Amino acid sequence: MTGRTDAVRTPRGALVGVDPANPLAGLVVFQYNPDEMTRRLVARTPEGDEGAGGARSEALRLTGAPIETISLAVELDATDQLADGDPQAVLLGIHPQLAALEMLLYPKSSVVLGNMVLTAVGTIELVPMEAPLTLLVWGAGRVLPVRLTSFSITEQAYDNQLNPIQARADLELRVLSYSDLSVTSPGHHLFLAHQIAKETMATLSARSAAGRAVTGGIGGLFR
Repeated sequence: MTGRTDAVRTPRGALVGVDPANPLAGLVVFQYNPDEMTRRLVARTPEGDEGAGGARSEALRLTGAPIETISLAVELDATDQLADGDPQAVLLGIHPQLAALEMLLYPKSSVVLGNMVLTAVGTIELVPMEAPLTLLVWGAGRVLPVRLTSFSITEQAYDNQLNPIQARADLELRVLSYSDLSVTSPGHHLFLAHQIAKETMATLSARSAAGRAVTGGIGGLFR
């Protein structure tokens, strides 16, 4: 019975901040998978992201992968952990989970402090500050490099120490493609693999549609 239950268990989505120096600091596993996800794709064209205007010869030209944005809401709830007496939940509520999300927008404090020292001694060139490469993991078929552009947190309940114990985080993500990342970035190759997988699925869809057209006439395409 246990093996069967594990076999049909739904995997959980996650955001993973890739930081070799501290692999677990940027790991945010969704406690509950969102019920929906909104995706918006805008073509990259020579005339701009919306593709309006320009010469006729440029009408079908693409300058790179489309710009894709993703919106989703993540629910955080410590009720079960509190009922089980989980020490971290009792002491901090869901502060650690919220902090893990927020850290995806922060440069590392060690870099900030290092640049303060460099500034104090008169160094002109400072170490560039970057957020970690973040991956959206949504099943085995969708592992995407993304940038968390913004998010809002609605804290909905607190314990007697005013630690939040229930909250909703509304996330806005920008997918990073090979048009955004250098060829040396792992995200560059992850996105390229993602596109190749999409091309394969699109081919399967086209073959299926062609089969319906052959067996049912042209009207089969619209059934």
